[in-house]
Amino acid sequence: MAFSDIDTNIDFNNLGAAHPAIKAILLLLVLGVLLGLGYYLHTRHQLAELKKAEQQQVELFKTFEKEYKKSANLEAYKAQLVEMERDFGTLLRQLPSKTEIPSLIVDISQTGLASGLEILLFKPQPEVTRDFHAEKPIEIKVQGTYEEMARFASGIASLPRIVTLHDINIKPVEDSKELTMDVIAKTYRYLDDEEG
Repeated sequence: MAFSDIDTNIDFNNLGAAHPAIKAILLLLVLGVLLGLGYYLHTRHQLAELKKAEQQQVELFKTFEKEYKKSANLEAYKAQLVEMERDFGTLLRQLPSKTEIPSLIVDISQTGLASGLEILLFKPQPEVTRDFHAEKPIEIKVQGTYEEMARFASGIASLPRIVTLHDINIKPVEDSKELTMDVIAKTYRYLDDEEG
């Protein structure tokens, strides 16, 4: 039987009487439409979720790889932590105790005089409490040559305790080769357990 022998006039009201080849073609068309709708309505979303999950997997793998590298260096980090704790202890020993602050203030004053500076103002300010330490600012105004001021800064840096210089303002003195310097010297002390 040839395809031309098949009656292609389809009566949609009586599909049961249609030729079996026509029924098969219609069945394939209906299945194709159903599969297309199924893909569009259901599978397409699943493929998008799969792609999203694959991207998440790549990100998780990168995170895992980074954390693995950290854990591989854990011993080095532990050694670094021990070294940092030792250095922190060394720095803490450089902070004066509450009882050493008055003698440190005298040391700062003596450093200024030993540098050849004329001390115009030396005014300790109230202590400022921070997280684990306290700052003791000292307002200082001195007069002298540039070299004397440099010796003063060098002398402060060589003190056995930590002292920093802030808000440095140097101005020339009228009709003189000398300068005046306004500066805030800060010394620090570690807070006791009862204080912090």
